[in-house]
Amino acid sequence: MAFFFANAEIHIEGGAGWATSLPTWRIEKHWLLDLFWGGRAMTGYHAWVFSFMALVFLLPLAFQGRWRGRDFVLALGGLAAFWVAEDLLWFVVNPAYGLARLDPAHVPWHPRWLLGLPLDYWWGAALAAGLGAWHVRLSTRAQQQ
Repeated sequence: MAFFFANAEIHIEGGAGWATSLPTWRIEKHWLLDLFWGGRAMTGYHAWVFSFMALVFLLPLAFQGRWRGRDFVLALGGLAAFWVAEDLLWFVVNPAYGLARLDPAHVPWHPRWLLGLPLDYWWGAALAAGLGAWHVRLSTRAQQQ
């Protein structure tokens, strides 16, 4: 899913990452963006895309007619893993970038880096792993009852 979405986003954005060339509203600076958005701009494009993908991951819970906590935790973990994979694949597949240009000099919309990758990848992977482990614990507990 991340591969297909990354390709769709490449066709939308091209080589101009973080919707810099799209006809959408942008909020460039705000303290909440620093706190929750990694210092990046908030755009109309991202508001709609992130909301859409959250619904994609949560809608199966509604279709099942059950909102168990462990299912919600699994959906959030999947969403976090999806965004890390999708963003990385955007660089891998994008002919304007490739892994060679995944660095702070070529990717200004990722302002914080750690060990050669955007800090968001590390946070997202840790969040996905933590939520996955929590889901396993909740599922194990439910099976024991």
